[in-house]
Amino acid sequence: MYTVKSPYILRKLFKSLIHWDVKTIEKNLYLSFDDGPIPEVTPKVLALLKEYNAGATFFMVGENIDKYPEVFQQVKNAGHAVGNHTYNHIKSWKSTDNEYFDNIKKASKLVDGKLFRPPHGQIKLKQLKKLSLEFNIVFWSVLSGDFDNNISKEQCKDNVINNAKNGSIIVFHDSLKAEDNMLYALENTLNHFSNLGYSFKSLAHLA
Repeated sequence: MYTVKSPYILRKLFKSLIHWDVKTIEKNLYLSFDDGPIPEVTPKVLALLKEYNAGATFFMVGENIDKYPEVFQQVKNAGHAVGNHTYNHIKSWKSTDNEYFDNIKKASKLVDGKLFRPPHGQIKLKQLKKLSLEFNIVFWSVLSGDFDNNISKEQCKDNVINNAKNGSIIVFHDSLKAEDNMLYALENTLNHFSNLGYSFKSLAHLA
């Protein structure tokens, strides 16, 4: 189960430790992509972003960076921000603290900077408190649901368009599982909000 909008109670409880959105009165949205980079999908995302002159943030799995360094370089060359998404997409709740921290540290050798997003949005409080001393931990305002094979690409698009607002951090996935839903929802999101005068920014100011 997941909620499209981040729950208010969690945002309030952890507002000092987690970035849920960007506080702004400007018409800016913050697109983010988890689980890449991969050659089958990430370049398609980059092409769409370029078409709309859109910035974004890619939370990358270290193992994928090692496999596909040329795709990683394409993202950096395009001027997008990159963040740590662990080395093996490891689950916090199924790992010891040392396993989790070591996996993040391994990814940090490839992804330089202060941005971190825990896979599956799972993180133990003790881990969260420790990592917040080193990283800007980024969750989201709006979860597209592109990974959910039980919803249509139209529903995925509506999840974003009906819930995003100034300063929203939006999650997509540049993965094979999410590809069809993601590309459809992403293109419609870019088109819809561009026509409303919005700009798409990266989270480089937190990196």
